[in-house]
Amino acid sequence: MDWVKRNLYFLIGGAVALLLMGLAGWYLYSKWQLNNEALTKLEADFAELDRLGKETPHPGDGKKVDNIAEAKKQQKELREFIQKSRKFYLPIRPVPDVPKIDDHELATAMSHTIDQMQKDATNASVGLPSAYDFSFQAEKNLVSFSPNSLAPLAAQLGEVKAICVVLFQAKVNSLDGLQRERVCAEDDKGNQSDYLAEKTSTNELALLTPYQLTFRCFSPELALVLSGFASSPYGLMVKTINVAHATPTAGETTTSSAVQNTQVQTYTPPPPPPPPAVSPEAERRYGIGGPGASRPLPPTAYTTPVQPGAVAPAAPKSGGLQVVLDESPLRVTVTLDVVKLITPKETKPAPTPTPPATASR
Repeated sequence: MDWVKRNLYFLIGGAVALLLMGLAGWYLYSKWQLNNEALTKLEADFAELDRLGKETPHPGDGKKVDNIAEAKKQQKELREFIQKSRKFYLPIRPVPDVPKIDDHELATAMSHTIDQMQKDATNASVGLPSAYDFSFQAEKNLVSFSPNSLAPLAAQLGEVKAICVVLFQAKVNSLDGLQRERVCAEDDKGNQSDYLAEKTSTNELALLTPYQLTFRCFSPELALVLSGFASSPYGLMVKTINVAHATPTAGETTTSSAVQNTQVQTYTPPPPPPPPAVSPEAERRYGIGGPGASRPLPPTAYTTPVQPGAVAPAAPKSGGLQVVLDESPLRVTVTLDVVKLITPKETKPAPTPTPPATASR
């Protein structure tokens, strides 16, 4: 104990030195591990550099040929092109277009929009199925909707309206059906012919929502429909199109059969009365009844239809023009995607560095 008292400072210095040596050893070990990690990363970078040097095309020497800089330049041009093309893929406004949708607003807007589309179809002479609700039969008469379904239904209602505007402007003969994807529980209870099995897909740039249209028209109206989709400010991208000859409906079949079954009755007029007797003196003086005088024509057969308003087919004329194109109604099925671009995340600009204050002398 006396020795400790005499060598107290030596013991304290030895303990501190031992502690510092331990800390130095731990620091050396940690840096040794960090050095090994840096060495492993450096070796991986050298291996990647060696692989890139053997690639085709070569990344370049950085002076005359610099393919890495060229690739970065092309990426920048591509981003600028994507940004410029966004004006051709404007988002379709939902119906109703309000910040926060509730059940009452959606129910009112849906009923009003469907009624307005039916009136627009009537004004454009576009035929619709009886009591057609444009695939919203299950939701039209509802006053409350399932949770998390208000925004998807409002978006689909706006998209269906934009698609029907193109069809009505083209004045197609009739709209047989419009199909969309299921977005809520009410869709499972509606008419299943109004829905598609496909779902909305996505990629790095956009959301693709599928729709399918079936309508009847002639070839000029079909051209107007495709032109309307192509020139629309919204992203209406046609994927497939199937065109077939339209089969006549029940009303058209009945009318055609009635015309074909119309019987034609042949009518022969009675012969004209004989000419009055002429004296020989009058025949000699005025040439009545002599050689070359007109004779009554033979009876001519005429045809008259039995039903009023029916027209008998005209006899073909010899030497007429040959029929080259016989236009007939078409039944068209179009599958399209509504392209909704993903809004890029806004990046905050870097703060401008403040120049250091100059010390005044």
